[in-house]
Amino acid sequence: MAKKKVAIVGGTGYTGVELLRLLAGHPNVELSIITSRSEAGRSVSELFPNLRGRLDLCFSEPDTALLKRCDLIFFATPNGTAMQQVPALIAAGSRVIDLAADFRIKDIAVWERWYGMQHACPALVAEAVYGLPEVNRDAVRSAQLVANPGCYVTAVTLGFLPLLEQNVVSVGNLIANCVSGVSGAGRGASVAMLMGEAGESFKAYGVPGHRHLPEILQNLSHATKQEVGLTFVPHLAPMVRGIHATLYARITEAADYQALYEARYQHEPFVDVLPPGAHPETRSVRGSNDCRISLHRPQQGNTLVVLSVIDNLVKGAAGQAVQNMNLMLGFDERAGLDSIALLP
Repeated sequence: MAKKKVAIVGGTGYTGVELLRLLAGHPNVELSIITSRSEAGRSVSELFPNLRGRLDLCFSEPDTALLKRCDLIFFATPNGTAMQQVPALIAAGSRVIDLAADFRIKDIAVWERWYGMQHACPALVAEAVYGLPEVNRDAVRSAQLVANPGCYVTAVTLGFLPLLEQNVVSVGNLIANCVSGVSGAGRGASVAMLMGEAGESFKAYGVPGHRHLPEILQNLSHATKQEVGLTFVPHLAPMVRGIHATLYARITEAADYQALYEARYQHEPFVDVLPPGAHPETRSVRGSNDCRISLHRPQQGNTLVVLSVIDNLVKGAAGQAVQNMNLMLGFDERAGLDSIALLP
């Protein structure tokens, strides 16, 4: 089988380099273009030395005519960028995966309120397929435009999904208490992300409202077919990678919850339901595309506690994008994603 040509628009951030790492080792694709206005002409391996000897490519200025020649284009750009450039590519028949938030939220007014800008192409939002394979696998296969989910969103959605699909918990007072490593804030310079600021510290942030909240609500409401009430509190931990979501739901119907999760995810290649009583660690998924989930019912009370962990840069971003690409281009869904998590 001839390799498919893929391109990355905006590959200089943490998500971009993770996408580069995964695509450089992918058996079915050739990475032919990576764009960056600020780094045009510079060797990729000069900026990212882990790719030395693995990727002989230089950053280039974005060129729509060249991008159109590729079989698939990833956008690893800041929010608000893809919506300016994607319409011309879609009109030309290109297939696109956007790793930012431009096409995730179907309610345009909600998106504009949370992201603080006017949407440039609302019509494409309606056409875009939300790229959570565990929910939309068949739609992703035939999609021209895929909206790759947010990192917190992936961990929370996969953690709550079986309970909401089976309507065995109260949907009015769900709680998601989530922790992320500093790479979730991106590669841009920020005082708050300096080691002297984030190291040996732990804090909540975005309590009044985080941009991932409406996306999570959209997913959970879709799963249960009714409006959902959710308290979502993100935290920053002094680690580079990883998301740990501790989820709380009040039981309304007795069930074998462990069996429910095992049945829901038994055929999912990247969701691992752990044995009863397990406590998944972020290090168990570092560098992998896995989501590991466990269930607890403290003191056999009326609250279920679900623990869900992912690597925010892999299953929470670049790995999930490659998983979507595999579906869109007809590859094995696991292709390029079989790496084992890094320990220690």
